[in-house]
Parts: sequence; structure tokens; C-alpha cells
Amino acid sequence: MKSEIVCPIAAYLAPGKRAHLIGIGGVSMRPLGLVLQSMGVRVTGSDMNASVSTQELESSGIRVSIGHRAENITGTDCIIRSAAIHNDNPEIAAARAAGIPIFERAEAWGCLMRAYRHAICVSGTHGKTSTTSMLSHIFLEADRDPTIMIGGTLPLLGQGHRVGNGDAIIAESCEYCNSFLSFFPTTAIVLNIDADHLDFFKDLADIQSSFRRFAQLVPEDGNLIANADDPNTMQALDGLSPVTFGLGETARVRGVNFSEDWRSFDVLTDGKPYCRLELRVFGKHNAMNALAACAAAWLHGIDGETAAAGLASFTGAGRRMEKIGDYHGAAVYDDYAHHPHELQSLIDAAKSMGYRRIVCAFQPHTYTRTELLFDDFVRELRRVDLAVVAEIYAAREQNLHNISSRDLAAEIPGSIYCATLEQTTETLKSLARPGDLILTVGAGDIYRAGEAMFD
Repeated sequence: MKSEIVCPIAAYLAPGKRAHLIGIGGVSMRPLGLVLQSMGVRVTGSDMNASVSTQELESSGIRVSIGHRAENITGTDCIIRSAAIHNDNPEIAAARAAGIPIFERAEAWGCLMRAYRHAICVSGTHGKTSTTSMLSHIFLEADRDPTIMIGGTLPLLGQGHRVGNGDAIIAESCEYCNSFLSFFPTTAIVLNIDADHLDFFKDLADIQSSFRRFAQLVPEDGNLIANADDPNTMQALDGLSPVTFGLGETARVRGVNFSEDWRSFDVLTDGKPYCRLELRVFGKHNAMNALAACAAAWLHGIDGETAAAGLASFTGAGRRMEKIGDYHGAAVYDDYAHHPHELQSLIDAAKSMGYRRIVCAFQPHTYTRTELLFDDFVRELRRVDLAVVAEIYAAREQNLHNISSRDLAAEIPGSIYCATLEQTTETLKSLARPGDLILTVGAGDIYRAGEAMFD
């Protein structure tokens, strides 16, 4: 491990210091709080709503205040906030008035990864959680004892993070608000680049520029890994000479001899056999994620047999085509897909699984995304046998767009609009038939509708 950590927040991430995390229930804030606590930092936090995440934090001894109030920051040495917390937040305002230093979540993670010889940062508009999880399986199989930060739950860990004693950290790296530009990757993976988070980025070109800046953070002796089959990625990284993965002959890490469901295939590295993969997850998108993971494993000296064994044990990350149970003969799965391309990949995979009928309960995530990508969502939801459309999950937004999921349902023949999750659950119960595949899909709380089927 590197002996010197040079970053402004470092002095506050020390035993005995108190850090208050605003938005602590978020997917990367929660593991950050738990990691800091394991380092001896006194962690408190706040979030707008109670959730499974805040309950987990409290059960671990972290005090979480529900609701944002100025008094929550009393006695803290520093503030760490998620990307969704803005300057008008009362806790931010109170910290500014009191002269308490305020840091971004990504600055904290970036500082932590400076301590490792290998910082493998997994970026991309889609597939980050799954690929980070796959790499975690491989590095654990190789006994590398990595530190891990995932924006979701990995069943192998029972949580989204791990503190190891090895020389590598594997971190999911998000582009929203340019968060990953605060990281210090020695290996950067770019899975794909797509138009998303357009409430922050101006357009696709702006997103590509952000990914290029992220790729340029890699030192000369580091590794840049990129998807050769994604034109947006290759355009953004033009001139940077990444190690490529993909299906074409030019890819240095290449997949060949695929089974129909994309779960079995051979991996070549520089044209030579590396391993034969037998995946337990479906779809072309997961095959591409596995190729990216193999590329990183290969560049870090892990042999193909070990990589294959690690991936063979991977059954998916939490909320990534995760089976919830069986209801009246129908299989119920949950997935985090919230962008049209993710929905496309999910439906492609679902169609390869052999069920009689696909019933998709979709909850759009944010008004901005729903409005800007409206036609693309309609196109994908028309591909399932029956679409159930739950009301939009607002997340960080207010409905300034005068848009509703009812508008989506009006464009999807035979679809059913549900104003509440309770209605969604009852609708799914009434629709379930033997041989059906029922999907609850979205980045909000749609998973609750599927879980409630079994109450």
C-alpha cells in the first residue's frame, strides 16, 4: 500500500474524528459510512426517508436522523454529502455557517483508494454494479483479499462493501455530477457510454467528455480498458489506446463460440485461449460485462482458470435479475434497469429464458429521464407480453414536467397503469399464471411491489 495519502479530506478520515454523511441511505453512501466506521471514524448520518439501508446502518451502531435539520450536524468535524444533496439543504447551510468543511462522497472514496497499489474503477452508463460484482468474485477466488465498493448488494458478501487487507480496491465509479473525476484509478474500465443523467449533463458529447477526463486519470503505468463494440466509448477515448474487449476481431479480449443464451463462451486474450466461461446469468449484456472483468483479471495476472471459477460462482448482484420467488406458478424477478438500453438488455435476456409470457411491471425513475427518453421507453415496453406501468419514482426531482406514467401506458397497447405500489402488487397477483415470468423493474422502490406478493 502507498505510504502517503494526499487529499484534503484525509485528515478527517481518521480514528476518533466524527463525519456526518448527508444522504447516508444512498447506494454508495451507505457502504462509505460502514467502511469509515470500520476505520474508527465516528459516523452519523441523515436521510429523507427511512429504508432498509438506514435500518442496516442503525443496526451497525450508526445514528441516522430521518429528515434534514440543522441540529443533526452538531459536534461533527466534517460533512460528506451525496451528489443529490444541494446547497439549499438545511444541514449544508448550517455547516457553512459554522465553518465545518464539506466534502463530496466521491472525494472520500477517492481519498480511500489512494492507499491502494491497485485501484480498479468500473465505469459505464450501464453494467457497473454487475461488472464490479463479477470482478469481486474473481479477485476473491484468486485470494487477493480486495477492498470492495459496490453500488448495490452482492449476495456473496451479504452487503455492498468489503474491507480487505490486500493491495487492491475494486470500486463502482459513477459519472453522475462527474463524481468519478474525484477518483484515482490505476485501472479504469469503461463499459459503455450512453445519453443519461441529462438533468446534469448537457448532451451525449458532454457525457463523453466526462468519461474521457476519467480515463485520463489513469497513470502511464496503469490500464485503461474499454468496450470496442460501443462506438460512443471508442469515440470518447480516441487516441488513448485502451485495452479493448468485445466480440470483434480487433478486441484484445474477445468472446467467441457463444451459446444461444450468451452464458457459455470462450475468452481469447491477444488471440490466445484464456478461459471457457459458464455463466449463471443471462443475456449479451452480462457476457460483455464478463469480458470486461476477464480483461481486468488478465491484466492483473490472474489466470483464466481462476477467472472462470470466480465467474461460475456469480449468480447476479442484488436487484440485477434477482429471483424473488414463485407465485401461483409464475417466477418473480426484480431488476434495477431504469434506462431504455438497460430495459432492452433485460427483455432480451428474459426472452431467452423460456417462459410462456413476460409480464413487466416498470416504474420510471425521475421525471426528467421519463420525458427525455419517453419514446424509447415506449418502444421497449411494447416488446413484453403485458406491461404494468407504476407511477414515476421522483427520486431527487419535483414534477416540473407535468408528466405521468399514465402517459406512457397510453402509448403501450394492453398496458395497465397503477398509481400506487399497492395497486401494482394486486395487479401482478391477479395476472400471474403458471409459466409466466413476472419482472419488477426500476431504480426506485418497485421491488416492494414484488416482495409484497408474498406477504
